[in-house]
Amino acid sequence: MAFSVSHLSHERYVRVRLTGELDLTTTPELNAALDKVFDDGHRRVLVDLGDLVFCDSSGLAAFVRGDDLATERGGWLRLTGATGRVDRVLRISGLAELLRYDETAQNPAAAGDR
Repeated sequence: MAFSVSHLSHERYVRVRLTGELDLTTTPELNAALDKVFDDGHRRVLVDLGDLVFCDSSGLAAFVRGDDLATERGGWLRLTGATGRVDRVLRISGLAELLRYDETAQNPAAAGDR
């Protein structure tokens, strides 16, 4: 399954949607997309994992990197929508807790900042 990254700006955050398989070969595409979002001045990012079917350790590292970039800018990065193996790897790795994973987040900005 091909990997893709898209994003949609909302009033107080950007939703980044991932589709396909996030691995060593596709992680640079995610990193570039997150860099662009932050370079465009956005500070709050919700990464929607609803259509992500696979994520390896390089993908997890990209999420941590994105969280670090957001924190440096006074914002946040949160994850939502993971299912199956992706949900399991987030929970086993501890990233679900670290990145304030919410499997059903619709408007994370409404809940306030970290």
